[in-house]
Amino acid sequence: MVLAGVAGLCLALAAPVSGPVAARQAGDAARDAAEALEAASVLLDTADSARDRVAALTDTVRAFEDGLAAMREGLRDAAIRETELTRRLAAQEEEVAQLLGVLTALGNRAQPETLLHPQGPLGTARSGMLVAAVTPGLAAQAAALRADLEEVTALRQLQQNAARTLEEGLSGVQNARTALSQAIADRTDLPRRFTEDPVQTEILIAATETLQGFASGLSQIGEGAEADPLPPIGDRKGLLPLPVRGVLIRGAGEADAAGVTRPGIVLATRPQALVTTPTAATIRYNGPLLDYGLVSILEPQAGLLFVLAGLEAVYGSAGEVLPAGSPVGLMGGADPQAGDVVSPSGEGGGAGRSETLYMEVRQGDQPVDPLDWFTTD
Repeated sequence: MVLAGVAGLCLALAAPVSGPVAARQAGDAARDAAEALEAASVLLDTADSARDRVAALTDTVRAFEDGLAAMREGLRDAAIRETELTRRLAAQEEEVAQLLGVLTALGNRAQPETLLHPQGPLGTARSGMLVAAVTPGLAAQAAALRADLEEVTALRQLQQNAARTLEEGLSGVQNARTALSQAIADRTDLPRRFTEDPVQTEILIAATETLQGFASGLSQIGEGAEADPLPPIGDRKGLLPLPVRGVLIRGAGEADAAGVTRPGIVLATRPQALVTTPTAATIRYNGPLLDYGLVSILEPQAGLLFVLAGLEAVYGSAGEVLPAGSPVGLMGGADPQAGDVVSPSGEGGGAGRSETLYMEVRQGDQPVDPLDWFTTD
C-alpha cells in the first residue's frame, strides 16, 4: 500500500518546472526597469545644466516613461507568477502532506519488514526495485516544491523592494513634466515662420464645421514666412516614428463604436504620455477645435499637415518652427498608484492605456492614411 501511495503521489505532483525561468525573467525585467528609472533620475538632476534644457528634459520624460512601462510589466508579471505558484501550492497541500507521510515511512526509522511482500522473495525484490525507481522521482518533486516556495518568497520580496522605486519613478516623471513645461515657457530661441493672428484664427474657427474646412483655411493664415522653408521629408515616408508611445487601436476609415468613420488613426496611450513632433515642423495651430479637444496641427513641409487631437495640454504657439523630437503636448489622465500597478488584475494587455490620440495626415486638401507616413512596431 505504501508503494502504491508513493507511485500515485509521483503522478499527482508531477508538473512542468518552467516556473523558475518565468519568475527569473519577471524579476530580471523589474530589476532592469529599476536601473532605467535610476538613470532617468540622473538625467533629471543634470537637465538644469544642459545647453538645451527642453531637449534634455524631453529625453528625461521619455526615459521615465520607458522605465515606468517596463517596471509595470515586470511587476505585473511577477505578481501573476506569485499568484499562480500560491494557488498551485494550496491545491497540492493535501498531496504534500501525504508525501511527507510516505517519506517518513520510508525513512531511517522504517523497519526492514516494511518492505516484505506477501508473495515472498520475488515480490519483495520487485518491491525493492519499485522503491529504487520511485525514490528519485520523490526527490525531484520535493526539490520542485522547495523551488516553488523559494520563488514565492523571492517574488514577494522583489515586489516589496520595487514598490519604493516605483513611487520614486512616478514622482520623478511628474517633476520632469513640470520642469519641461517651464523650460518650454521660458524658451525664446525658436525661429518663427509667421506671427499668429488671433483674430483671423478665431474667425476661421467660428466659420468651420469640419476639420477639413479648418485645415484648408489655415493656408490663408500666416502669409509672409520669415524662416527658411523646411527641407522635404518625402524620402522618409513610411519611416517616421509615431508622435507618442502608444498602440494602434483603430486604422484610417475604420468605424468606431458609434459607427462613425474618420480618415485618421487612433492610438491608445498611457495617461500623461508625452507627445512630440516626429520631424522638424511649423506649428500651424494649437488649441481647442470642434469636438476634438485640444489639437496641435504641424506642418513639416508645404502642403503637408499632421493633425494631433485629444491632448490635455499643448506646447508652443502658431508660427514657431520646432526641431524633430520637440514636445508638442501631453495626454490626459492621471498616473496610476503603485498599488494598482503591482496588482495582477491591474495594467496589462493595454488596460493601462486609457487615453487616445487621434491623428490625421493631410496632403493638400485631402486626407491620406497616416500609416503611409508613419511606422508602427
